[in-house]
Amino acid sequence: MYAIVEIAGQQFKVSKDLKVYVHRLANEEGSKVSFDKVYLLDDNGTITIGAPAIEGASVEAKVLQHLKGDKVIVFKKKRRKGYKKRNGHRQYLTQIVIEGITASGAKIAAPKKAAAEEVVEAAPKVKKAPKAKKEDTQE
Repeated sequence: MYAIVEIAGQQFKVSKDLKVYVHRLANEEGSKVSFDKVYLLDDNGTITIGAPAIEGASVEAKVLQHLKGDKVIVFKKKRRKGYKKRNGHRQYLTQIVIEGITASGAKIAAPKKAAAEEVVEAAPKVKKAPKAKKEDTQE
């Protein structure tokens, strides 16, 4: 079972017992956090898609630690001008572990198919014009 969930403004594909690095969360280390913006659920082949999110579905996680990512160097240069700027930063991250995925939401994907079929059936049928007959012009 896996889910596509939005955590701190980014979407992640998560499953149970998966460790994920996300942008810094305000929760303390060791605390539990719940994410409600679940966009897709796959339960052994049964896929549920939200519009935009699945109502009632959530992902439970535990905050393991807060840390800083690797240093990223930002180097700017303009050739033949003597312009060089070197800068860098380290992103603040939070490591979380996914403890469980709860799926109590209703299936939304199935009714959309039925509605689409009704629209196709309601479209009027257009008759094609008869083709013109070719005449022999060889004499």
